[in-house]
Amino acid sequence: MNKTLLSLFLAGLLLASCATQRPEVIQSGVASWYGPGFHGKTTANGETYDMNKLTAAHRTLPFDAVVRVTNLDNRKSVVVRINDRGPYVGNRVIDLSREAARRIDMINSGTARVRLELLRSPTPVTRRGDALNREVFTVQLESYLRRADAERRSAEIRGSRVAEARVDGRTYYRVYYGRYQNRSDADEALRDLRRRGFDGFVKQEEN
Repeated sequence: MNKTLLSLFLAGLLLASCATQRPEVIQSGVASWYGPGFHGKTTANGETYDMNKLTAAHRTLPFDAVVRVTNLDNRKSVVVRINDRGPYVGNRVIDLSREAARRIDMINSGTARVRLELLRSPTPVTRRGDALNREVFTVQLESYLRRADAERRSAEIRGSRVAEARVDGRTYYRVYYGRYQNRSDADEALRDLRRRGFDGFVKQEEN
């Protein structure tokens, strides 16, 4: 009888511990936000972007992952769902909807130092921030001789970016979409792009 009571007590402690376990920090860096210029356009997962909802863009986290974003300057937090790709600017790690940015008081500043905690994900993700930044596969969409043409095309595809490449002494401006830790995720992104009327191919990024 005593062993049974002890087992129940230990099981209760284990459940309590699990219930109070804090989400693990997966990344820290700079957050930005995007709003009116993209409102009503299609996000990378095929939804219509609504700047008044609590969503965000991330380079590699699975779509529908739920993340708590904490502004390290004022300790305000907001919970967002990942439904888009980006940002591809410097050391930025997440692009928030306007409403999410408002809730952590970063509308006026435009950017903020943040901490990301993963609350829920449809598929397992690498927890370490440095691993999240080591994307090795991407989708190349098109290549141009003029940067202006590449940037014009990139502006039509949320989550894409322009990169310069030198081939046989000539400079090309290529439009890339996404960065992925494995080939299967990149292949899935390409299938989604094709469903949306875009074409390209998966390649491994040069280090």
